Amino acid sequence: MRSAEVHRRSAAERRRDVLERLGAERDVWVSTSHPDHGPHQVPLWFLWDGRAVWMCTGAGSATARNVRAEPRVRLALPDAFDVVLVQGEARCHAAREAPEEAADAFREKFGWDPRTEEAPFVYLCVVPRTVRAWRGEAEQRGRVVMREGVWVE
Repeated sequence: MRSAEVHRRSAAERRRDVLERLGAERDVWVSTSHPDHGPHQVPLWFLWDGRAVWMCTGAGSATARNVRAEPRVRLALPDAFDVVLVQGEARCHAAREAPEEAADAFREKFGWDPRTEEAPFVYLCVVPRTVRAWRGEAEQRGRVVMREGVWVE
C-alpha cells in the first residue's frame, strides 16, 4: 500500500507523468455504452503513438458494436491510486485498412498482428479530448490536465 502522503504535482508534472505512463503501460480499461444496452467495460492492450490511443478488438465484439453506435468512450489506466482517465471519441478501422504506422507499432509492442488473423479485427483510435490525472485526495483539485484536446498549463 502506498503512503497517504502525496506531493501535489503541478499541471506540467502531471502532464509529464501521464505521457510517461501512456508510453509505458500495456493495458487500459475501455468503457463504452450502447443506447439500448447500457455501459460495457473491458481491458484491452493499447499503444500510445504520441497523439492517440490505439487498441484492437474483434470486429463483432460488444466494444466495437458500441463504438459504432456511440463513439464517446472513457479509458482508464489500471491504477486506483495514480489515476489517469482519458475521454474522447473512438474511430473504428478495419485491421487490414488501419494506418500502417499505427498497426506496425502495435505489432512491435505486443508481438501480435491482428492484420494477419483469419477472424476480423478492428483497431479503435481515440484522440484524447479530456484527460484527468490525480494521486490521492491531495490532487483532486486541478485533476483536469487536458481540456478540449489542449493540455492545461
